Amino acid sequence: MSGWLASLGQLHFLRPWWLLALLAIPLLVGWSRARSIQRSAWQDAVDAHLLPHLLDGADAPPRGRWSRRAGLLAAVVAIVAVAGPSVRKDEHPLWQAQAPLVVALDLSPAALARDLPPTRLAQARAKIATLLRERAGGQVALIVFADDAYTVAPLTSDAANVALFLDALSPDIMPGDGRPADAPRVDRAIAWAQRLLRNGGFDHGDILLLTDRADSDALAEAGKARLAGYRVSALGLGTRAGGVYETPAGLGSAKLDASSLQQLAAAGGGTYRPLAAGSADLQALGVLDPRSSAGTGAPGGKVATWRDDGYWLLPLALLLALPLFRRGGPLVAMLAIVMFGPLTPAHAQAQAPGQDAGSLWRRPDQQAHARLLEGVAAYRRQQYDKAIADFAGNPTAEGQYNLGNALAKAGRYDEAIAAYDRALKQRPAMADALANRRAVDAARKRKPPPGQQPQQGQKPSGKPGGQGQPGPQGEDGKPQPDPSESRAPKPPPSPQAPTDPARQQQADAAQRQRMQDALARQQRPAPAQGNPAQAPETEQQRERRIANEAQLQRVPDDPGALLRAKFRLEYERRQGGR
Repeated sequence: MSGWLASLGQLHFLRPWWLLALLAIPLLVGWSRARSIQRSAWQDAVDAHLLPHLLDGADAPPRGRWSRRAGLLAAVVAIVAVAGPSVRKDEHPLWQAQAPLVVALDLSPAALARDLPPTRLAQARAKIATLLRERAGGQVALIVFADDAYTVAPLTSDAANVALFLDALSPDIMPGDGRPADAPRVDRAIAWAQRLLRNGGFDHGDILLLTDRADSDALAEAGKARLAGYRVSALGLGTRAGGVYETPAGLGSAKLDASSLQQLAAAGGGTYRPLAAGSADLQALGVLDPRSSAGTGAPGGKVATWRDDGYWLLPLALLLALPLFRRGGPLVAMLAIVMFGPLTPAHAQAQAPGQDAGSLWRRPDQQAHARLLEGVAAYRRQQYDKAIADFAGNPTAEGQYNLGNALAKAGRYDEAIAAYDRALKQRPAMADALANRRAVDAARKRKPPPGQQPQQGQKPSGKPGGQGQPGPQGEDGKPQPDPSESRAPKPPPSPQAPTDPARQQQADAAQRQRMQDALARQQRPAPAQGNPAQAPETEQQRERRIANEAQLQRVPDDPGALLRAKFRLEYERRQGGR
């Protein structure tokens, strides 16, 4: 009983202005009495000014009097209900956005120092792989830097998409401009990471640097990033004793400057930790849980809000109003207005052509987002016709961009280019759409054989960037809204040539199997092609074809060469703009 009384002591109304509607109850009672008197049989025999004093309501049927009283009571209960009586609070999880993370890896020649066995680079690759594997959601991007910074993987929700090129990272893929090998441009890496985050539409996010030192320029850039809303943290590569590495000019040495990295983290509002075994260092940096980033609140937080208990009174109000529905009393209209008045009115909005009209349960933008996700799922299943149908109703830049990707996969190049043009009309600086349009236009000019799908200029990353997900990515990699988030598909993984004995044995076994298959095909008679009267393939032609196939199969895939060429083109473009 004491607990109940304590709860009543906290009674208040969330919408107290609705209580003013109680002032209309006396007016309603007077109007009802006047209407009842006006309908009395005595009104033709008694003067109007005497009639109220002679009638005491005894002429009215008891059932009618009780129904009117119940209706008035129903109106009072309904008004109190919509006023929002509340006596307790409910705790709700605090909504937290998953802040993005940009990982910046130092690929200067010092990355080959052996103070972290076998090399700093090998340890850094393993650490990034651990980060991508254990991070609990959120978008991730990977950049590398030496004399300048370059994008390996734009922001994407698919961590496996970022890990594709980890084995291809090495100092020899980086272009240079003559700066000393032991002076990586950490400041340019921070500036480039901020650019990726801004292009992604993020006001907050994390920047994690894997390097061994920071200069004054880097400290100044970290301070700018902190003011812009981004948190800069550092993971130290190397040891205080240092290690040696080879360069074309001879041997070099590099040491971990922990104090400069601590200053960098302090200037950027982040944390510094030296690279260590396991994931404890990543936990301390706060990059495994995207909700713990700056600007997104404490993880697992809750907020207490007053609970609206007025809905408990609505069944009572409906029960009291039941007699009025048979009589058609005017109180029914007032009761309906009061009970449905608090509902938020729908505002008329201009509807774009092809846009979903919405429903009782979803707004138009929610329906459009649901169709966008359905299109992404269809694209992943390589159901391009369904993906085209889902994306076609989305007039936004992202929707038309994804429509272009699906049309290109279906071989409908002209329509794909038109879709890219519509996306670029809304967002002229959409780098991905520009790159894809050029790639599709080039594929259209090449006129591939029927059934052959164009190999667009796809980068193995994007937002969210999953296997079979729409669209290759531009270098700046501007992501889509949450999301959905639909972005680039990636080509089949191109593993680096095996370097350890186990991988080498697997590669040799695969090569032997391919040769056996080629010999088996050689024993079978070749079918006639083209004209049925055409002569079958000769023994010499068959041997040449098998030799060519075997030679092509022995060509190793080299993702590092792709990155090297990409960075070289970007380097030349930047040099031309300066």
